Amino acid sequence: MAQIRIHHRTIYHYHYAVNLRPHRLMLRPRESPDLRLLSHEVSITPRAQVGWAIDVFGNAVATAVFGEMTDVLSVDSVALVDLTAAAWPVFAIAGSALTFPFRYSDEEWTDLGALTARQYADPSEQLQRWAQGFVASNSTDTLSLLKDISAGVSSSISYRSREAEGTQTPTETLNGGWGSCRDFAVLFAETVRCLGFGARIVSGYLFNPDQILLGSQDQGSTHAWVEVFVPGAGWITFDPTNRSMGGANLIPVAVTRDIAQSVPVAGSFVGGSDAFRSMDVEVEVSA
Repeated sequence: MAQIRIHHRTIYHYHYAVNLRPHRLMLRPRESPDLRLLSHEVSITPRAQVGWAIDVFGNAVATAVFGEMTDVLSVDSVALVDLTAAAWPVFAIAGSALTFPFRYSDEEWTDLGALTARQYADPSEQLQRWAQGFVASNSTDTLSLLKDISAGVSSSISYRSREAEGTQTPTETLNGGWGSCRDFAVLFAETVRCLGFGARIVSGYLFNPDQILLGSQDQGSTHAWVEVFVPGAGWITFDPTNRSMGGANLIPVAVTRDIAQSVPVAGSFVGGSDAFRSMDVEVEVSA
């Protein structure tokens, strides 16, 4: 068991006072059998009215509404969690899904819905061909296939941290040969969707005290990975950036269909086009 503290601070600076519109915050870690949230506090400057809601994926989403103009916006999130995920998990995959290809039940197929649908255009079927290249035979072990795809992403793509907003498309990542953790996650999710799997993208934090894992800088940073639905086992976690399986060292905050839905702090302001000065993000993940 590891008790972990996550401090995530986002600060926006403006050249002069602006009128802040409501901001959407996704900062609260998701509880599960492997993760217990001991405490969580969000502090915002200037003062804001904060309301919480649960979105369609079960993520806790806060909306901050402001009543005064300001030239600085600071959002501080401090969480304390107990993480008990096993380093080498064993999954009870249903007999019907032990080998690929398999068929989801009608209920599972309906419920997974858009999570099985590809999110990016592939007119030349480049990604489809790349995905099929991992299928060793017409009947292959399901878990081994998914592990091979995860390893294939990290062996084909060089990891490179990127501060710029947004995510590369899967084909951009394949053709460029490099990407950040969120690019790895998008490529892996889209690849398994090509084969008919239901997949969702997860954003959160990487606990990396020994600094041996990729995707975390200095004291910590946000991280992205993927969960794939396999009957019997349920959602299985894959971190293609580190070729790992299972939730050890991972603290999830949001699960989404599209990574653009998991921005930690999102909002706008009313002011001149020259008002925005800078944004700084600091993340500390520590025992």
